[in-house]
Amino acid sequence: MAVAALRATPERLVRDLKFLGFLFESMVIRDLRIYAQAADARVFHYREKDGLEVDAIVEAADGRWAAFEIKLGERWVPQGTESLNKLVMRMKGSEHEQPSTLAVITPSGYGFAGTGEVGVIPIAALGP
Repeated sequence: MAVAALRATPERLVRDLKFLGFLFESMVIRDLRIYAQAADARVFHYREKDGLEVDAIVEAADGRWAAFEIKLGERWVPQGTESLNKLVMRMKGSEHEQPSTLAVITPSGYGFAGTGEVGVIPIAALGP
């Protein structure tokens, strides 16, 4: 709806990848909130004063949590992975459990996940 309200053409969106990235992130957050609500979970944004930021933390009612970075393309996956790994390092030794899942959500491409690794999830693979 935001694209229609702004009358943004595909050409304009491709010229302004930062804006397109914000739109994609908003869409993914909306999807995560819908899936989280169905699973009795909540979605948060994480930001520290020194600049560490994680786009989405999904926390289940039992305390388990997952962290997600949302990136517009595969070339930004390393940047998202770095943020998620920094978050895990900061959480070590705290009273908080380690995350159940760490992943970068992208608009397309191949998804993968390994034990203890940051996975990549194409948005089409998201679901309840």
